[in-house]
Amino acid sequence: MANKNKVPKLDDVAARAGVSPATVSRFYNNPGLVAPSTAERIRKAVADTGYVPDLIAGGLASRRSRLVAVLVPEIAHSIFNDTIEEMVNELARDGLIVMLGLTGPDDSGMPALIEAALSRRAEGVILSGAVATEAMREQLQGRGATVIETWGLPEKPIDVAVGFSHTAVGIDVARFLASRGYRRPHLVVGNGPRARMRRDAFVREWTQSGGTRPSEAEVEIPTHFSHARATWRHAMDLDPKPDVIVCGSDLLAQGLIVEAYAAGKRVPQDVAVIGFGNLSIAGEMRPTITSVDLDGARIGREAVAVLRRRAAGEKITNRVIDVGFRLIARESA
Repeated sequence: MANKNKVPKLDDVAARAGVSPATVSRFYNNPGLVAPSTAERIRKAVADTGYVPDLIAGGLASRRSRLVAVLVPEIAHSIFNDTIEEMVNELARDGLIVMLGLTGPDDSGMPALIEAALSRRAEGVILSGAVATEAMREQLQGRGATVIETWGLPEKPIDVAVGFSHTAVGIDVARFLASRGYRRPHLVVGNGPRARMRRDAFVREWTQSGGTRPSEAEVEIPTHFSHARATWRHAMDLDPKPDVIVCGSDLLAQGLIVEAYAAGKRVPQDVAVIGFGNLSIAGEMRPTITSVDLDGARIGREAVAVLRRRAAGEKITNRVIDVGFRLIARESA
């Protein structure tokens, strides 16, 4: 039991665990270098003594902050959740601390969060949103942190990019619908740059293949179930009415299916629906939702692998890592 009148020190932990103070320090700075049995003794000694390491002082001494900033637009019903969970779990295994920041759907909170991360000497900054300004890019490039842009493949990454091509998604969805015999697609486009990339690629592929220009509607991002009613009304007011509605999220697709059945329409016989993200709801709905599957967990693993290689002093030659995607055909289209 720790003495309440005495602040335990690293030397106290070392003595109780039967190791040197350097080994305890190594346990905190690079736990992978400590044998599992030794690490377990140190953990027990920490619990017994009540020791709390001074990580700020340790970081100043070692020039390492052990901090990684993960910045995402949102976490509620989010396609980013698998990526976040995988990254947090893997980074924790490496003894790193995760600063999770929400930039907002329009990424308006990103500049302040980037400044907060860099001011705390974050070793890595992992972004899911788009960096809007050249000044922000230069700020990230000039501070020495590993910067990983995820969920997209920019032509000129700030540092390293891990994601998939939104242009390729738009092309594949257009080809899929044409192969299924659809002729009047209606696009529900989120008002963000990546959603517009998918829209532009879809329209280009569709029209170049002989189709008429699709109708479309713009919605706020992230697209949600709550957008479905207004989206359905708008689509049904069109003349001619669409035979397939392409959504920016599975939750919006789910909402549209509910609205279709409430209006006495059958999916996909009267109108088909496609989602995006392949959330669990896509395979659980009836009808099941045709969707674009994105391997968020792999994005997380690849991002952490880049951080590990940098920490080991390796040179990153492949700065663009394409994890791909799958279009999963189900009952809704």
